[in-house]
Amino acid sequence: MPLLHATDHQSFDIPGTRFTGLAAPSRGASETATWRLNVQPGTAGTPHRVTREEIFVALSGTAQATLNGEVLDIPAGDTLIVPASSTFALANPYDAPFEAIAIFPVGGEFVVGDAAPFTLPWAR
Repeated sequence: MPLLHATDHQSFDIPGTRFTGLAAPSRGASETATWRLNVQPGTAGTPHRVTREEIFVALSGTAQATLNGEVLDIPAGDTLIVPASSTFALANPYDAPFEAIAIFPVGGEFVVGDAAPFTLPWAR
């Protein structure tokens, strides 16, 4: 089983959010991708769908998820399970950064609007 060192993790940034890849096929995982998510205060969510179940384990701060129209707060210590095909957005309207670990099956894809499904770089 490969040991992945923190100094080797690659990060990807979009405005207000950093994704740090922890495990994925490109790093030796064959079934599950994981990444650390850091969402800065004031970051709006982008509605999207996932083709497989996605799980978030909140480590610090609080985020606000919109899941099929329902708004949910996710404070540190809580876990959010996003069922496949759900419409989902994750935002941070609060004053502190939100950090979580995301868990997603290898082969799962993301869909934004009417665009074709794609695999995010941190999950490849």
